[in-house]
Amino acid sequence: MGSKKQVKAGDLLIGGGADISVQSMLNVPSTDIEGSVRQAKALEDAGCQVIRAAIPDMDAVRLIPALKEAVSAPIVADIHFNYKLALEACAAGVDKIRINPGNIGSDDRVKAVADACRQRGIPIRIGVNSGSLEKEILQKYGHPTPQALCDSALYHASLLEKFDFNDIVLSMKSSTVSTMTEAYELAAQQCDYPLHLGVTEAGTERMGLIKSAAGLGSLLLRGIGDTIRVSLTADPVKEVYAALDILKALDLKKDGVQFVSCPTCGRTRIDLVGIANEVEQRLRGCKKNIKVAVMGCVVNGPGEAKEADIGIAGGDGCGLVFKKGEVLYKVPEDKLVDALIEEIDRL
Repeated sequence: MGSKKQVKAGDLLIGGGADISVQSMLNVPSTDIEGSVRQAKALEDAGCQVIRAAIPDMDAVRLIPALKEAVSAPIVADIHFNYKLALEACAAGVDKIRINPGNIGSDDRVKAVADACRQRGIPIRIGVNSGSLEKEILQKYGHPTPQALCDSALYHASLLEKFDFNDIVLSMKSSTVSTMTEAYELAAQQCDYPLHLGVTEAGTERMGLIKSAAGLGSLLLRGIGDTIRVSLTADPVKEVYAALDILKALDLKKDGVQFVSCPTCGRTRIDLVGIANEVEQRLRGCKKNIKVAVMGCVVNGPGEAKEADIGIAGGDGCGLVFKKGEVLYKVPEDKLVDALIEEIDRL
C-alpha cells in the first residue's frame, strides 16, 4: 500500500506502490572521504538501498562525487540550516536532499533550493522530530504530540508547495514509539506524500531494534510507510540487517533466507544456541529465497522442516538433516552446520 504519490531518488522509486526501501546513514566523520567510501560500500553490500551522508560544510560536498563513483545506491545529502550547502550538493550530483525549508531562511532561499532540485529531478525529504518543533507549534500543543509532529512536517512541505515543488518525502520521528506511530497515522490520513519511517534516537543495538521493530512493524502491517531506517547506536551495517530482518518478518521482503529456530527446552542435547547463531551468520549474505529451520530435537523438527525448504533437528550429540520434511541423513553434531550449508548450496 504505502503512499499514493511516488518520487524517484536516482533510479530508486519511493512510494506509489514501490517496494519498501532500506536506508542508513554514514557515521564516519565527513572529513574522512576514504573511510566514508569504505563504509558506503559495506552498507550497499549489506543490502542498503539509500545512503545518507551529513554535509555540515562546503568541504563535505566533496563526499558526494566520491560516494557516487563508489556505489550505485542513491546518495542523500543531510543538510541543516544552510541553503547554500543544498545548492552545492545538487550541483555535485546528489540524488536526494534532506532539509527542512522552514529552517533555511527567507522565501527566496526556499525557492532557490526548490528550483535547483526541480531542474535536476532531486526529491527533498523533510524530517521533523520531537526535539526540533517550531515554537508556535509547541505553544499550541504544549509538548511534542503526534499532531504537533504532523503539523510541523506539513508546514515545512507547504513552504515547498508554494513554489510548485511536490517531490517530497516526509518523516516525523520520535524516540517514543507511540508518539511516532500516531504521527505517521495522522500524516497518512492528511497527505499523499511518501513516508520515511523511523524511531529516532532508538538506542543501543538491543533496545533500538526492539523499539524500531515495534514502531515500524505496527505501521508497515497497516500499509503505512514507504522507506525505513532503523536507528541504532551501532555500526550502520547492523541497521541495514535489522531493517531487512523486520521486512522479512512482515513478509514484505521475499528474497533471501527466512530463518526459523526453536527456543530449546529440556529435550535439547546439542548446542542449539551456538549452532543457530552460526547458521544465521553464515547465511547472512545468501540471496536464495528459502526457508531454513534449525530445531533442537525431533519432536518439532520434522514438522517445522516440512514447512521449510531445508532444516536440521538435533539428537544426542548428533542431528538429522531434513529437506521438505523428508530425512536425508544423520550426522555428528560438529558436522551439522557444514552439512546444512552444503545442502543449501545445492538448492
